[in-house]
Parts: sequence; structure tokens; C-alpha cells
Amino acid sequence: MHPLLIEGLTDAIGFVAGALLAWRIGRMLGFDPMAQGSGGSAIGGIVLAGLGGGIGLSLARRLRSRRRNDKP
Repeated sequence: MHPLLIEGLTDAIGFVAGALLAWRIGRMLGFDPMAQGSGGSAIGGIVLAGLGGGIGLSLARRLRSRRRNDKP
């Protein structure tokens, strides 16, 4: 498989997985990014989802670079 395709897919999977996990945690804490209006609950949920997506993307890139370094 082409290396750029692998890079794009792992980045996308990491971002989406991180955002979904953060969204679930935010819902448990009372933040809802899908709430109507622009209240504190909606803003907090959006911020958490963005942070989770960024963390998931970062983890995916670290795992990919670690696998690349492990290969002979």
C-alpha cells in the first residue's frame, strides 16, 4: 500500500477515534457539543472534542513513527 495512503488513513482514524472518545467523556461530564445555542455546555463539548481529536492524531503519528523505527 502506498505510504501516503497509510499516513492519511492512520491520521484520520486517530483523529476520529480521539474525538469520539472525548465526546463520550464530555457527555458523561455534562458537556454536549450538539446542544442548541452557544451555551457553556456546547462550547465545552466542542473544545473537548477538538482536544480529543488532536490527542488521537498525535497518538496515531507516534505509533506510526514507532513502527517505522522498529523495522530493520
